[in-house]
Amino acid sequence: MYIINRHRRLRLNESIRSMVRENNLSPQDFILPIFIAEGQNVKDPIASMPGVFRYSLDLLPQEIDEIWNLGIRAVNIYVKVDASLKDNTGKEAWNGDGLMQRAIKVVKQTAPEMVVMPDVALDPYSIYGHDGIVKNGYVLNDETVEALVKMSVSHAEAGADFVAPSDMMDGRVAAIRDGLDENGFENVGIMSYAAKYASSFYGPFREALDSAPIDNQDVPKDKKTYQMDYHNSLEALREAEADVMEGADIVMVKPGMAYLDIVKMVKDQLQVPVSVFQVSGEYAMIKAAAEKGWLDHDKIMLESLTCFKRAGADLISTYFAKEASILLNNH
Repeated sequence: MYIINRHRRLRLNESIRSMVRENNLSPQDFILPIFIAEGQNVKDPIASMPGVFRYSLDLLPQEIDEIWNLGIRAVNIYVKVDASLKDNTGKEAWNGDGLMQRAIKVVKQTAPEMVVMPDVALDPYSIYGHDGIVKNGYVLNDETVEALVKMSVSHAEAGADFVAPSDMMDGRVAAIRDGLDENGFENVGIMSYAAKYASSFYGPFREALDSAPIDNQDVPKDKKTYQMDYHNSLEALREAEADVMEGADIVMVKPGMAYLDIVKMVKDQLQVPVSVFQVSGEYAMIKAAAEKGWLDHDKIMLESLTCFKRAGADLISTYFAKEASILLNNH
């Protein structure tokens, strides 16, 4: 048989493969999640996430300078709140002198062009470890949304470029958009966690922030009444479409590697900027397998990140951002 189409011609060597490559990674694709803690000279390692630390504000400028020089242009900020400041209202979340607000200011002072995307959810501030206000064994929706609006406006006042509501309360994007606009922050964007699943991949993150739901009979034992059921996909499209209609500028899918179908569906159907979060459990699995010698760390890291691009993600929030950027810059 005479073969007309020899597809392997386009795979003969790296020069040819790179010429016809459909998707490429760059440091500008990444959002780096950063954990912040109170104190001085704190660089506290997170045991379940090798290479990830909680930083005190005095060490934050050095970290920001480093990642800016690598080409990373966006950060997610998460704060570890002292237990004495936690309650069931989340009021510390909109304290103008709170840890989050101070962290935003430090980042913007260090690198004014860095895109700052602070997390908007009550779980770091909650005595119950939930993303909202708990009453009679249920996480309240509308009362929580009111708190999230206050939190978002406070972040904008501190200098945030985007707010990133990760709570999955109904109607919060529209309420946050109204709250920002009413307070003169019409140019502050919203990156909504539009399709955030109730996933078992979040374990190391909750250790990092001490934000897991507490074991109490009057408190929901998990977050399944507001985060999405991982059996569903069309529901994710409805959630993302609703957030876009309510004013979201970017929609996020979380977790990442096990949800590439959701990334692709949202991108194909809505044609809006899509971000994806390669979460703590995904990061920890790759790190653990590499430490055992079962996987090639750098190769599997870059392959997993490229798969997000192939699925349609415009932005990737990943704890690998620094390591991947170093490799890409030296390639």
